[in-house]
Amino acid sequence: MAVPKKKTSVSRKGLRRAGQHHKMYRKHPFSCPNCGSHILPHTVCSACGVYKGKEVIVIKDDVEAEAAAE
Repeated sequence: MAVPKKKTSVSRKGLRRAGQHHKMYRKHPFSCPNCGSHILPHTVCSACGVYKGKEVIVIKDDVEAEAAAE
């Protein structure tokens, strides 16, 4: 049975574990097929409110919001 010759330090153990469990993945933004603004994958477009070709949320314009407030 293989036995380590020296104790693995806490920092070395942490560096080894960080590569497996705590990777920082790059988030690839792509353009919205409806309006063309940059969005992250699997999210609703904040500019037009469309997700997978369907309008999920209604985005109010500033003019409509001011008229509703008055």
